[in-house]
Amino acid sequence: MKKKVVLIQDNEEILEIMDQVLEEEGFDVTSSLTTEPIEKIDEIEPDVVIVDDHIRGNKKGSKVIEELKADPQTEDVSAVLTSTSFDLPEKAKECKADDYIEKPFDIDHMINVVKNNS
Repeated sequence: MKKKVVLIQDNEEILEIMDQVLEEEGFDVTSSLTTEPIEKIDEIEPDVVIVDDHIRGNKKGSKVIEELKADPQTEDVSAVLTSTSFDLPEKAKECKADDYIEKPFDIDHMINVVKNNS
């Protein structure tokens, strides 16, 4: 059975690249430019959630991850924060993300992070 990934990014080109790469690696990807998939997380049942810190809307990605980790129903879902922020390791730790991917990222590194967390 394919591992499921929810992918939320702020940039459409990056979203498409990550989606394509992960699907080629055998993942079942639900990708979005909004947090809509998070509202359907019970239906999707992802193995890992990848969220950019600067997503569209009124919430940062780190806040989305913090809320997932605080909810007993979703606390076990692996969460990966992505960003161009210089303090990304600290932000990831603060929101209890399982891992992080610094942008711009190396494709092989991104694949390894997702595989290690799914």
